[in-house]
Amino acid sequence: MSLKANIENLLVQLKYPVNEATTRQVEAIANETNEFFSIANHLFTLRDNLAPVNGLVALSNSVNRIKIKSLSNSESEIKKFEEIVKKWADKYKVNLQKVEGKNTYYILGKQS
Repeated sequence: MSLKANIENLLVQLKYPVNEATTRQVEAIANETNEFFSIANHLFTLRDNLAPVNGLVALSNSVNRIKIKSLSNSESEIKKFEEIVKKWADKYKVNLQKVEGKNTYYILGKQS
């Protein structure tokens, strides 16, 4: 699959419009994320697993990263969110950065 097709597939799966701006944003994220496309293949499962606990996988508006975020105010949902994210990151050997004071993580890339 071509780079363009990979990017378009990712945008569609994450429910973003496919246009010049979103395509450039994903290209920038891919350039800053170690082994981005091998991680991208697993984002959809993570997204589906997080949906029941009000979690999401999205493009960050502030940095060139994919973010994993909880939208919940429920302690039990946030705890489950944290468990799902940790299990996913361990399984696929993905480095994450926790955003201080928020229930949000940035995907940094595959572990070396």
